[in-house]
Amino acid sequence: MFYSVRVDGTISLFSAEASGPGLADLAGVLCGPGRMTGFGRTAARLSAVVDEPWRAGALARECRRRGAEAQVSAAECGRPLVRTPFRVDLLPLEQRWNRGEEKVLPEGFRLDGAMLRMWALAAGSPQGNGYLLALDPEAPETHERLITALAQLGVPAKAQKGEEALLRVTGRRRLAHVLELIGDAPTGAEPAWPSLVPVVRAV
Repeated sequence: MFYSVRVDGTISLFSAEASGPGLADLAGVLCGPGRMTGFGRTAARLSAVVDEPWRAGALARECRRRGAEAQVSAAECGRPLVRTPFRVDLLPLEQRWNRGEEKVLPEGFRLDGAMLRMWALAAGSPQGNGYLLALDPEAPETHERLITALAQLGVPAKAQKGEEALLRVTGRRRLAHVLELIGDAPTGAEPAWPSLVPVVRAV
């Protein structure tokens, strides 16, 4: 078992390395674009439409690390789609995150570093002196509660004004804490990771 050690020598129990990877980590994908689909009451699958092929590939690899085989294909809109097969062991996620056809944040939901890592892979990006986490625009009732969940993890965030549903984390200390929580970027996913150097995007 590996732990993330803070600069002051203490161990962060909420970091992505604080425990081995598990299926519960996939809830982080659901904080962003992920969706659970049930097959009767016997199985469920996780799917997420993402913006870039490298993001889909990295997400699929992280899913496999957690014992959930995932494939990358194209969604009807043409964007990359990551999807697991229907699995019995994904039913608990589907039951907690779905209310009928509506995605909801489970009661008592607590975010941790491993979930935040998956959220970053699915929908995180550095911008300027901050870090953006995309929300699910079709599940607006989850947005305020996810702000609360981030704050409980020591990552205060604010909704960014604009047409897109985005949360913004600013401040060098907060970004350093995000990095501490989520660990190193998987190979190929570096563009999704927070940067302590202001990022200027080409127009």
